[in-house]
Amino acid sequence: MATDSWAQAVDEQEAAAESIGSLQIKEKPEENGTAANATDSSSTAAKSEAEGENKSTDDDDKEDKAAQSLLNKLIRNNLVNNTNQVEVLQKDPNSPLYSVKSFEELRLKPQLLQGVYGMGFNRPSKIQETALPMMLAEPPQNLIAQSQSGTGKTAAFVLAMLSHVDPNNRYPQCLCVSPTYELALQTGKVIEQMGKHYPEVRLVYAIRGNKLQRGSKLQEQIVIGTPGTMLDWCSKFKFIDPKKIKVFVLDEADVMIATQGHQDQSIRIQRMLPKNCQMLLFSATFEETVWNFAQRIVPDPNIIKLKREEETLDTIKQYYVLCNSKEEKFQALCNIYGAITIAQAMIFCHTRKTAGWLAGELSREGHQVALLSGEMQVEQRAAVIERFRDGKEKVLVTTNVCARGIDVEQVSVVINFDLPVDKDGNPDNETYLHRIGRTGRFGKRGLAINMVDSKMSMNILNRIQEHFNKKIEKLDTDDLDEIEKIAS
Repeated sequence: MATDSWAQAVDEQEAAAESIGSLQIKEKPEENGTAANATDSSSTAAKSEAEGENKSTDDDDKEDKAAQSLLNKLIRNNLVNNTNQVEVLQKDPNSPLYSVKSFEELRLKPQLLQGVYGMGFNRPSKIQETALPMMLAEPPQNLIAQSQSGTGKTAAFVLAMLSHVDPNNRYPQCLCVSPTYELALQTGKVIEQMGKHYPEVRLVYAIRGNKLQRGSKLQEQIVIGTPGTMLDWCSKFKFIDPKKIKVFVLDEADVMIATQGHQDQSIRIQRMLPKNCQMLLFSATFEETVWNFAQRIVPDPNIIKLKREEETLDTIKQYYVLCNSKEEKFQALCNIYGAITIAQAMIFCHTRKTAGWLAGELSREGHQVALLSGEMQVEQRAAVIERFRDGKEKVLVTTNVCARGIDVEQVSVVINFDLPVDKDGNPDNETYLHRIGRTGRFGKRGLAINMVDSKMSMNILNRIQEHFNKKIEKLDTDDLDEIEKIAS
């Protein structure tokens, strides 16, 4: 099915998309030379050096969705306290809808139940309550689910894979496709933890750099990998017999379609699978492009969506500061710095160049600030966010793209050093709401300060006021008593 030239093109595309670099797999002595069991599989894959993850440009609006998703996984050690309502659309509306309140109700194998509790899951999360009965049903049911990082969805589909595997059959039975090597490794870690007491089930990574001998057949029951390599292993090298696959998981679908080639490769894999194979697709967002892709991959699905909790400006006090230049904005910021550091604050800039300049200037003035920049490795970004969350730095300077999806509950002050605009220079109202909406959660009072330095930015601010029908008051930086009250 796949030609050598096509396979070479896939390799080149994956190299660019994933920046895997030199990857080595430490091997256990097995016939095919690649095996690792579910207990030690993740630790056998040596992490690659990322090659120039970000070009040094100010094109920050080009969102790196894969890096963002990985970042969310790294900074979340436990489940997010999600208050969103779960909406379920069943393929058969007349079928009874089951949900569970405990893992015991699922009648899991004892070694899997032990693994679940060992991971710290005491009861199913909101999405697990509804998704797990569907995923573990007999006959298997297909599922499309909207689920953000931190909702327990990875643990849910890992549990489904481990439950459906027959450990006596030494061939691949479950495939899980992730957009990048790093995200595949994160899923592997969950399998490693959950399968700790189930050593008969084995795992292998279908990732570029894991070279197998031609003619060999995989004996591992679960294969996790990226689309291009997974497709090669199924079609060109025939390491996997796709007709024997019971469960196909496509994770991070919205990230997947943002990478050129991955959508087509995923569809090609799906077409090789048997009709009775269970298809599970997960995505944090469901724009039209993602929805069209999901419907091509998953026939006759049950659908689970999370109704988004509306962000509100009702508890947030909004101000603006009138300046004439970037330097005046910086001076105004220095004037109010003492008032805002009573609490934790985030300062948003339009470009990484401005963010770097501002963090440097504040540091030179003796202020302790953290910088979140797209030029950092994902692990470095995670470390910065952890320090900010732990209160080691009170002020975080960042760009909008870099901080997207990052929630720190203690933030009560947001400063827009640059007002949010779209690529055409119009007010980006959704970003404005998301930025300052961080400050007024759980009924707390929040504070938003907007820096205005030109007629154009004043016009943008006026249009934002009109859109939300909320007055933004002028702030006198010589009188900060009100600011201190709100910030405290």
